[in-house]
Amino acid sequence: MTIKNALIKAKAMLKGHENEAVFILCEYLQKDKAWLFLNEDVEFDFKPYFKLVKRFKIGEAFEYIFKKVDFWGLEFEITKGVLIPRYDSEILLFEILRLCKKHNFDNILEIGFGSGVLSIVLAKELGIKITACDINAKALKLALKNAKLHKVDHLIDFKLCDFREISQNYDFIFSNPPYIKESYPLDLWVEQEPKEALWGGKEGHEILEEIIHFAVKRKAAFLACEFGYDQREILEKILKQCQFKAEFFKDEQGYNRAFVACFNTMDTL
Repeated sequence: MTIKNALIKAKAMLKGHENEAVFILCEYLQKDKAWLFLNEDVEFDFKPYFKLVKRFKIGEAFEYIFKKVDFWGLEFEITKGVLIPRYDSEILLFEILRLCKKHNFDNILEIGFGSGVLSIVLAKELGIKITACDINAKALKLALKNAKLHKVDHLIDFKLCDFREISQNYDFIFSNPPYIKESYPLDLWVEQEPKEALWGGKEGHEILEEIIHFAVKRKAAFLACEFGYDQREILEKILKQCQFKAEFFKDEQGYNRAFVACFNTMDTL
């Protein structure tokens, strides 16, 4: 079967997700899109390709199939049982980097490190030490592997624990926590990701609220978090009640996506 005919068949199988048929073939052949379209009459062993297409069709995410994900222009390993990093989280990362360049933090904590991408990029770009916690043993194993891959394993102290168990104080805390409302319908692919990394509570913002109160308790001067598109109003209220001044940031679709907050006794953001 030629590349052209294989793509026609695969796109018909993945109606509504035709682009993934192309991405999967690019990855399978280790070629880019331009090469595919310049060589559409080339024949290849299509059977393994269609097995990959079927795996995607029944709900296995592209990143899980190929065990890798691109984030911040870098490649990381990903595995089933660990949340797949999203492009939207780069908004939070940009603000975290900005803050760390402006302030000399002695103690930094990430809550819920997942695959480790946020702490790894921060350590890689700024050479600073970070503590990171998560309750997922699979995430710990993967984050350690990714940190070693990017040569920053000596800078990050990954801990397998619930943030609520931590008694040390931190200058700066950041997190991309679970923030989806438990009743929110997930698509077929997100359904395969770990629920403890998705569900934020009955209303969705409960864990974020706990993190804000935890930041107060641990005397954090700054806090930065990703959150759901419809949660700005309630989070603004909670932050104000906890004496945090906050700035909110939108994604490319115009939805509120992240906040950076500083305790009122501190200087400007």
